[in-house]
Amino acid sequence: MKVLVPVKRVIDYNVKVRVRRDGGGVDLANVKMSMNPFDEIAVEEAIRMREAGTAEEIVAVSIGVKQNQETLRTALAMGADRAILVVAADDVHTDIEPLAVAKLLKAVIESEQPGLVICGKQAIDNDMNATGQMLAALLRWPQATFASGLDVKPDDSHAMVTREVDGGLQRVRVRLPAIVTVDLRLNEPRYASLPNIMRAKRKPLVELTPEDLGVDVTPRLTIQTTQEPEGRAAGVRVANVDELIVKLRDEAGVI
Repeated sequence: MKVLVPVKRVIDYNVKVRVRRDGGGVDLANVKMSMNPFDEIAVEEAIRMREAGTAEEIVAVSIGVKQNQETLRTALAMGADRAILVVAADDVHTDIEPLAVAKLLKAVIESEQPGLVICGKQAIDNDMNATGQMLAALLRWPQATFASGLDVKPDDSHAMVTREVDGGLQRVRVRLPAIVTVDLRLNEPRYASLPNIMRAKRKPLVELTPEDLGVDVTPRLTIQTTQEPEGRAAGVRVANVDELIVKLRDEAGVI
């Protein structure tokens, strides 16, 4: 089975995000970038499937700017077999909208014909949580979201997915090919070793454009302004329960 894994280049989760002074977006100057953590989990799961003999080939796909090559090389160093980069923007501040990403991925999938697509449930930069669902709708494929467990049956006809829901855990059976979006507790991604990082430089990485795939990525949304959230106010110490009730009622207005 061929497994396709989309990966996104985002600001590293350890970096404190700052808004540009003009309010036009997030400041990306000299900021460390890395693979979206949920996408790392997706890559790791695909590698584990190959190690278990379920998957035969892993294809990593990224959509964005030329610098996404670094993210794809990370996926290749982790264990992906080859990579596809769709260069859809020239400016690193341009974030391709989920619908456009889903359409581009649909075109790649129709060419690659994978048996399973494993995505991160969302990107930590915009928290859209939409691309996987849109992709499933465009392809008319079954989907399972927020996966904390994934078991592909030996006959490759279906997969059992464990999902975290409010009431506990839910197990769903999906026919393959399918779209699965993964959550944090599915696995712990491995670190790429130095020999694998060197080998990744020799693995194939193909570059395409939206025009090659016949997809229009013109933005449908316009960001008017971006601002940092208000700072949290200092707490207040109260002398007793009666004073607490008064403050909750008269100042906070919660009772």
